[in-house]
Amino acid sequence: MVHEVTVDTLAALMWSDWPEQGEKTTLTEVQFGPMKLFKDPLQVLLVFAKEDSQSNGFCWACEKANFRCSMARTPESALECFLEKHHDLVIIDHRHSRHFDAEALCRSMRAVNSSENTVIVAVVKRPDREEASVMPLINAGFNRRYVENANVMACYNELLQLEHGEVRAQFKLRAGNAIFTALEQSQEAIEIMSEDQVIQYVNPAYESIMGYQQGELIGKEIIEVPKSEKNKPDLLETINSCIRKGKEWQGIYYAKKKNGDSIQQNVKITPVIGQGGKIRHYVSINRPLNDNNKSDKSSERVQAESQTDIQSCKHKDRRKGSLDVRSTTSRGSDGSSQRRHSSMARIHSMTIEAPITKVINIINAAQESSPMPVAEALDRVLEILRTTELYSPQLGTKDEDPHTNDLVGGLMTDGLRRLSGNEYIFSTKQPHHIPSHLTTPLSLNDIPPRIAQTMENEDSWDFDIFNLEAATMKRPLTYLGLKIFSRFGVCEFLNCPEATLRSWLQVIEANYHSSNSYHNSSHAADVLHATAYFLCKERVKQSLDPIDEVAALIAATVHDVDHPGRTNSFLCNAGSELAILYNDTAVLESHHAALAFQITTRDDKCNIFKNIERNEYRTLRQAIIDMVLATEMTKHFEHVNKFVNSINKPLAALEENGGNSDEESVKSILTSPENRILVKRMLIKCADISNPCRPQELCIEWAGRISEEYFAQTDEEKRQALPVVMPVFDRNTCSIPKSQISFIDYFITDMFDAWDAFADLPNLMQHLDNNFKYWKGLDEKKLHSLRPPPE
Repeated sequence: MVHEVTVDTLAALMWSDWPEQGEKTTLTEVQFGPMKLFKDPLQVLLVFAKEDSQSNGFCWACEKANFRCSMARTPESALECFLEKHHDLVIIDHRHSRHFDAEALCRSMRAVNSSENTVIVAVVKRPDREEASVMPLINAGFNRRYVENANVMACYNELLQLEHGEVRAQFKLRAGNAIFTALEQSQEAIEIMSEDQVIQYVNPAYESIMGYQQGELIGKEIIEVPKSEKNKPDLLETINSCIRKGKEWQGIYYAKKKNGDSIQQNVKITPVIGQGGKIRHYVSINRPLNDNNKSDKSSERVQAESQTDIQSCKHKDRRKGSLDVRSTTSRGSDGSSQRRHSSMARIHSMTIEAPITKVINIINAAQESSPMPVAEALDRVLEILRTTELYSPQLGTKDEDPHTNDLVGGLMTDGLRRLSGNEYIFSTKQPHHIPSHLTTPLSLNDIPPRIAQTMENEDSWDFDIFNLEAATMKRPLTYLGLKIFSRFGVCEFLNCPEATLRSWLQVIEANYHSSNSYHNSSHAADVLHATAYFLCKERVKQSLDPIDEVAALIAATVHDVDHPGRTNSFLCNAGSELAILYNDTAVLESHHAALAFQITTRDDKCNIFKNIERNEYRTLRQAIIDMVLATEMTKHFEHVNKFVNSINKPLAALEENGGNSDEESVKSILTSPENRILVKRMLIKCADISNPCRPQELCIEWAGRISEEYFAQTDEEKRQALPVVMPVFDRNTCSIPKSQISFIDYFITDMFDAWDAFADLPNLMQHLDNNFKYWKGLDEKKLHSLRPPPE
């Protein structure tokens, strides 16, 4: 009987790769992680009715590869030989039906139990005309076919591909069956779950300890399995945060048996990395505690020590007030036992409830023992928490602050304020193609000197995008894109010729509307410039990988492509085709992201993604889409709050608790997958609305442009009798200083305070302060214009 099976052994066996082999495949041992398995040289059976160049080719190839080769001339001798030696690979001649029925022979072999892990190949004739279907071969039991080619190297290469492909997979499956046989006999309770927390396997010891019958748990989600109430409230969260990062968790956990009794166990949970480099399974080994641990006080103490298990998780959680500072795992004589206990609890917590649900449950429990005034106050708290707009600000009345109400309302609602009985269609019939009149794009080295000169300081925050706009005749995105993408090595990363990048930049710029006063390619170039500037800040570089940088630059370039110069609210109210297509949800942002990929991939001349590997493309595409969607303002406060709570506050806590010396803890905060997403979202959001942080003249120009675009929208709403989304943006009455003050107060200040705390941007904050004072000064003089009147 197998007493102990380590999780390392199981994980290694199921997922490890074989070692590289040289010309002679003479290895008799295969390394699987920490263990080795004995492996005979490959056994090959060749079934050819007559000797010919093809059979000789495989014979010589087997000799070259040092495989053991047997030859059979008839189906009867082939079956007899196969039953005796159980070959790893069988190659059957399927070219001449007059000699024997190859498909019938394959079916006969598949009828033998021991053939389950055998790879069977059919040698077929080279097709004269039309390619034949492989389905008859597959139905007969063949794994693959080999089109006749007697060349020894062709045969040898085929054998090597089979060995490293199908045969290796079958060898792993055979080894996996052996491991599961060992698990079946293990005295430790073992549970394996999928990435989605569905139970894939439990061994008999697990079923016996927990009181379940055979097969009762297989296929159940963890949330369906009863859980004990004896665990500390934050234990599940602690386990979850540990294994979600791919770290092993060990500790003490109470499980609930089928009959309702709680049982205290040592638990060890190990995440298993699988396809795509992601966690695909969780393996849990559980061992009931000895009788001498039964007292409640002792149990609670052991559990408190094991909950946070900082050494097992190999990281520190410095959030204030969330963990007991005494909670480190005991590593005494039975340290291995105590470190094993908490992994199942972590899994159980993964899909049970969202954090907001936990908060509501805690408040509900607190209400039961609270005095009436407190209970009533908590009722009000619950009422607020149960709303869906937790991050949206509650503004004053319309009369108190009409500019802020209109601005925030116009940017953060879907605009579903339809007039009864009226439907309006707003459609921008823009051609989404490369215009024929565009000139051949220039090389980075061939940019005209006048334009090159305007871009000399493009790495400075004070770079003047309007000079470049004038020099390029309103085509700044192509030229600035060429320079910035070159500086960041984007072509090298994408394995993309510079000509393709130039064509891509041109077609993207051509799909921006030059008729828009604000949302045109100059705005896109400005956002690209700010994105590149932020990517050079030290903290940002510590957080992001090269693929993140490339995604950010591309997202900035395309983030407003084909913008019609109207807000989401307008499109929804007008019943536009885009609003209907995207169900009135993130209409423009969804369109920008989708159109960018349509434009890019429809023509090889501008497909910058053509030469990257599929998985890398999917990762890049996902990041670009996420960043473009993050520019939608309805989730502005949610993005900022998540960034502050997940990144800024933990980093600040680390500094308070001992400076920046704990580099590992800082790194874990900066580089976790979840936080990298938050950094990228914050980066593009700040780049998108950085106008108030630009030098004053640039800030004033942008303010005039966005105001003109909003004026034009209000004019059109009135012409079409649509709801007026932002009434204060009436060109006859609007105070531009007031609108800028409101925008800075509600959107800019908090966001850039947080971004400055992270990325260290004192020059931006100085510009912001200067610009706010400038608008305040105009407003105090009751001026409505961009600039004071000339003296």
